[in-house]
Amino acid sequence: MAIAHPSPVASARDDIAIRTITFDDLRISLRQGWDDFLAKRGDLVFIGFVYPVIVLLAIMSASRMSIMPLVFPLVAGSVLLGPAFASGFYELARRREAGLDSRWRHFMDVVRKPGTSAVFDLTCVTAMLFIGWMAMAWLIYHVTLENVPGSVSSSGAFLSAVFGTAEGMQMIVIGNLVGLCFAVLTLAASVVSFPMVVDRPVSWGVALRTSFRVAWHNPVTVLAWGVIVVALLFLGALPALVGLAVVLPVLGYATWHLYTRAVVR
Repeated sequence: MAIAHPSPVASARDDIAIRTITFDDLRISLRQGWDDFLAKRGDLVFIGFVYPVIVLLAIMSASRMSIMPLVFPLVAGSVLLGPAFASGFYELARRREAGLDSRWRHFMDVVRKPGTSAVFDLTCVTAMLFIGWMAMAWLIYHVTLENVPGSVSSSGAFLSAVFGTAEGMQMIVIGNLVGLCFAVLTLAASVVSFPMVVDRPVSWGVALRTSFRVAWHNPVTVLAWGVIVVALLFLGALPALVGLAVVLPVLGYATWHLYTRAVVR
């Protein structure tokens, strides 16, 4: 299918050229991501289960360790690590686009390619953002809800303290505002960076800078993409995280196609 792209946006520093993307690009990318998922990739559903299972086990572990205040930040923050996990889907989409063998056995090719170090470096960046978010979540709890007696004596007591006290509401408001900042930062850093290092031999710094440039040049469209991602992840998580087995691959493939429309290759 022929794809028409807007004219590239030049850079004074001879950075990689980027394009203006629109809501139509988001729609097309999602449609192509769904097509990729349906095209002989049904056997990859099981890979989509891995991510939610890891998150679920982490939640169970957090509950047993009596750190209930970190359960919600853990679930919300897991989205920050999604782009790194989806690197295998970017590789499969790239291979399919190039007419190469794109069966599931190539999912881990990203760790065997010359650009593996860049993928690892970007993963470290997102991991640091995740750790920073968890640290801030704990700090926010420490200065708000921790002062409420018996707030973590049980799950019921914790929920009552969260929704029934002024300290709990303060934690919710501050936590959501800080979480939004981390989410926007991660979105700008990863919207095209991971697909780029999978696609071409560039350093993690170049990929990261290009991703921020795409977000800066297309703020409304990139924010809309972030809202779509969060909404689909939320819908996929509703049936005990099972729906993520479909949502994650589709979003992975769609992100690849969004990258091909946002960056001149």
